[in-house]
Amino acid sequence: MTIALEINNLEAWYGESHILHGINLEVHEGEVVTLLGRNGAGRTTTLRAILGLTDKRTGSIKINGVETTNLMTHQIAPMGIGYCPEERGIFSTLTAEENLFLPPIISKGGFSTDEIYDMFPNLYERRSSPGTRLSGGEQQMLAMARILRTGAKILLLDEITEGLAPVIVQKLGQVVKSLRDKGYTIILVEQNFRFAAPLADRHYVVEHGKVVETVLSSELVQKTNVLNSYLGV
Repeated sequence: MTIALEINNLEAWYGESHILHGINLEVHEGEVVTLLGRNGAGRTTTLRAILGLTDKRTGSIKINGVETTNLMTHQIAPMGIGYCPEERGIFSTLTAEENLFLPPIISKGGFSTDEIYDMFPNLYERRSSPGTRLSGGEQQMLAMARILRTGAKILLLDEITEGLAPVIVQKLGQVVKSLRDKGYTIILVEQNFRFAAPLADRHYVVEHGKVVETVLSSELVQKTNVLNSYLGV
């Protein structure tokens, strides 16, 4: 199976703050993996480091076999990376549809407008509404739809369920499952373990900037106590 993303001994800094202390993980093409851990463990920084959005990083990050540690963000994104940040980044003065068409197409095979509206019917209904009028759930759907349109095949999704109603969380779970079935590679940073558990092939537990435990989906039952101890649930 092709390795879509391979990270070895990744360290990263914001200014003088040393956040990541040797992250090691790999994600195969078509897999869904989660980065689990407490707030401040380094999960979001791992996603940002993949895209070169930290002040400094060392180690190795390979995207589809290509070393990217010394590349700039504008060189990395066109390699097929789609980033959905926790803050969503919706432009409030633009309509939902204008937000949707803002990012450039980076490769073939992205979702068409019809496919996006089929997956997210709410966005079709709100396509003329300004960003400020969208609910939190609609903004999250828009943030995900925006990267699907670009043709990105490796998706970095940061806390996509945070603060959302259960019915929206359920819809996002269906979307992630559908994308996995279509062959997308997905890395989820997620606090909602009930949401992530049935979706992921593998879980990486991050603590103090390191991966301290790897749990396969088939090991969830026997490693429940281990996960609870790390996650504090």
